[in-house]
Amino acid sequence: MKRSRLFGRKPEVEAAGAVVWRAGPRGDVEVVLVHRPRYDDWSFPKGKLLPGETLEEAAVREVEEETGFRCRRGEVIGNHRYRDHLGRTKEVTYWLMEPVGGRFGPSAEVDQLRWVSLEEATRELTYDRDREMVRIGLGRRFDRSSADARNPGPSAPAGARWARGSDPRTGSGSTDG
Repeated sequence: MKRSRLFGRKPEVEAAGAVVWRAGPRGDVEVVLVHRPRYDDWSFPKGKLLPGETLEEAAVREVEEETGFRCRRGEVIGNHRYRDHLGRTKEVTYWLMEPVGGRFGPSAEVDQLRWVSLEEATRELTYDRDREMVRIGLGRRFDRSSADARNPGPSAPAGARWARGSDPRTGSGSTDG
């Protein structure tokens, strides 16, 4: 993926992460939130690129490091640009991902992981920019009431519908890994 240059300038810090989703026990969409004790916050798994690493590689690596999950990467669902705690311009690109294996184990970086509904995520996430990702990035993809939605396929949550044209497993934004 080509590196972003929002507002005409390359960010000082580039990072990548994901909104990891699954079908919950009632068939509703659930997403992963991680707790970082260093910042005492709840967010989506993400992290900075290593030298020579692509955004895609960083997203997959960071998700596995922070959650323990190996994931199938879908489409880019958005990005955030903001100033980090050191005042640097930081841009994080997010993908939609589905777990295909692995298990969470607490670490010094991430001590807790929770699967929550989209509604719970908007309440539990620490940062407005992450809540916006749920409302905008996911809200238009998982649509339970739209008459013009299409079936997302067998691996999607029961009853969930992708908004027309936004299935991350098809089209130019999808990938197998």
